[in-house]
Amino acid sequence: MASWCVRAVRQSYSLVASPALIRASPKLLCTATQQKSGQGSEEEADKPEPSTGEKVPLEEKTQLEEQLKDMTEKYKRALADTENLRTRNQRMVEDAKLYGIQGFCKDLLEVADILEKATESVPKEEVTSQNPHLKNLYDGLVMTEVQIQKVFTKHGLVKLNPDGQKFDPYEHEALFHAPIEGKEPGTVAIVTKVGYKLHGRTLRPALVGVVKAP
Repeated sequence: MASWCVRAVRQSYSLVASPALIRASPKLLCTATQQKSGQGSEEEADKPEPSTGEKVPLEEKTQLEEQLKDMTEKYKRALADTENLRTRNQRMVEDAKLYGIQGFCKDLLEVADILEKATESVPKEEVTSQNPHLKNLYDGLVMTEVQIQKVFTKHGLVKLNPDGQKFDPYEHEALFHAPIEGKEPGTVAIVTKVGYKLHGRTLRPALVGVVKAP
């Protein structure tokens, strides 16, 4: 029994120390190393890298975004220009409605001036029942003048009689300057012809004489 155990130990030692096994072991190690390194290279190869086909869509996307931004800005500017044009046209239409009659009004102002001069030229002391023809004529002129002023007011035409007011170069036209005692310099002393405004715009300035400092 003891001799069999000794022989078994010697055989196992000789097997471990066998040159063939020793020569084969480096090969096994190299094979294992190659397998390990091959596995690592395969893992690195599996990592995705951006290809040329993927870069092209990114560039196209950037270009399209820039084009969209540019078109959006142009669209906004076009909308703003259209709105400004619409507002300007609407204002022009409204002005045409308001001031389209100013030429006709200027012609009527001459008629109003004649009526005013006619009523002023009639001596008031002679307008009595003893002189019915003159009285009727005078009353008719006064009624006509009153009626034409009502028509003017209805259409936005307002009379300007700035007697005693501060001189305004936008509404008055100074024919002369003269020192007048008892009146403040820079005020209207005499109105030779009344003015008119159409919807707040001076249609005809009043012709006046202005007080100047002595």
